[in-house]
Amino acid sequence: MLFFCRALGYGGGPASIPLVENEVVGHYHWMTVGEFSRVLALGNALPGPIATKMAGYIGYEQAGILGSFIALLATVGPSLILLIVLLKLLFKYKDSPKVKRLTLLIRPIIVIMLGLMAYDFFATSVRQSGWLPMLGIAAVSFILLGRLKVHPAFVVAGALCFGAVFMG
Repeated sequence: MLFFCRALGYGGGPASIPLVENEVVGHYHWMTVGEFSRVLALGNALPGPIATKMAGYIGYEQAGILGSFIALLATVGPSLILLIVLLKLLFKYKDSPKVKRLTLLIRPIIVIMLGLMAYDFFATSVRQSGWLPMLGIAAVSFILLGRLKVHPAFVVAGALCFGAVFMG
């Protein structure tokens, strides 16, 4: 099923995260929302495409090295196959006004899906940790990112360390 999530994940890795979350948490129950949010946070802290990092980790958790390999293949394979098969068609219509309009219509849907996933993470965080730690992490993150211009990877890593030490 992750193959179909990736094939239908228009907009790249971040756009396919809600689709993966729906399958991993909602359909197969391989992880809880909290576990998935930790995998997402860790994946965001590491360099490289988010979808492949998450797929590799989830595959490894479910079936070891073979599971990781299959998950990575399922993540990269659909895009690779579609690009090879449809490359000529893509180049022919890439500047088409209809294609550009379709892209503009799809963007709000991606934003809504990411927003719903963020709300699920927020609600789970409040239930598991309470308001005080969550607001503290949010305030410190806002100051570090907005005011002090600290790189997001360091902020995510710091929040992960705080969570591991004080909330784990």
